[in-house]
Amino acid sequence: MEDEGLYITSAKEGGVSSDNEERLSSPAKNIADVEIENILRPKSMEGYVGQEKVKDNLAISIASAKMRNDALDHVLLYGPPGLGKTTLAHIIANELGSQIKVASGPAIERQGDLAAIITNLNEHDVLFIDEIHRLNHNVEEILYSAMEDFSLDFITGKGPSASSIQIALPHFTLIGATTKAGMLSAPLRDRFGVICRLETYSVTELTEIVERASKMLAITITKDAATEIAKRSRGTPRIANRLLKRVRDYSIVKRHKGIELSDAKEELKLLDIDELGLDHIDRSILKSMAEKFAGGPCGLETLAATINEDAGTIEDVYEPYLLQLGFIARTPRGRVLLGKGYEHIGKKIPQNKKEQLSFLTDDCNEND
Repeated sequence: MEDEGLYITSAKEGGVSSDNEERLSSPAKNIADVEIENILRPKSMEGYVGQEKVKDNLAISIASAKMRNDALDHVLLYGPPGLGKTTLAHIIANELGSQIKVASGPAIERQGDLAAIITNLNEHDVLFIDEIHRLNHNVEEILYSAMEDFSLDFITGKGPSASSIQIALPHFTLIGATTKAGMLSAPLRDRFGVICRLETYSVTELTEIVERASKMLAITITKDAATEIAKRSRGTPRIANRLLKRVRDYSIVKRHKGIELSDAKEELKLLDIDELGLDHIDRSILKSMAEKFAGGPCGLETLAATINEDAGTIEDVYEPYLLQLGFIARTPRGRVLLGKGYEHIGKKIPQNKKEQLSFLTDDCNEND
């Protein structure tokens, strides 16, 4: 397999970042994740844990493409960061017996960049574009004909002397990955034949992932310790693997023969990651809302200034998991702390808030 191409990413979009390295509970990829993910990345569908519906649908499409001796339909993978979209793209290429070339949406700045990548593909090769929603609009436009007609159309010259050039392309498969499917333009989204949403993982699935990773890293770990790590991984394999590395280091320093439940609990306590996977920043958000804004509603910018954090980071990185847990709610007037949020930080719900929170909780449950 080849792993080449233009690759520039950002933490906010779920890519590689050195700035975010210290936040262990963030699903965004950091530089330290790259090496271990390459080691732990499964090579086949059988080794890929979870996402059963996605795997079943892809298996049928791949088998059909191989029986027809044709390229697989273009595939769109979307979902929160850290769930294995890149891994799944490599598995698809491996199952097809094809080469894969990797690029990132923000890195493809000009039409010529995309043309250089696509014209170097061979028949039935796979082109993987991460963060595809961030493609330059002009680049996206020439991608339409490449995906639909397997050709590139260029206009050369200007005015009366302008002429059109068409370059035939091999039949290839484009796999696009995005954390924000809603930001894809309709014409681009409609050209994907297979669209798969990746869901967060259960504790059982994450436990299996931790146990598999420990074997590949030559670490012995008890079932209870693997489950403890899984519970605090926010439903995300990337976080589970990251926490496993830190717990492994703790076990080695303590000269233990393997990772026990006590090792996992002690190290995760030192890392300030609680039983639900919340770190000190998550809890700071909850405590600020309870203590400084009487549970809300409070505006995003005001909350960001209070905890000295960027508003965009709160909205894209911290809020989704707190919303998923039912700890906070977004309302037209601002963010509101819900009953579960008060309970988690050990605060009592103010008497004047109980009726309002009951209404909000019922409304959230109906929307779910």
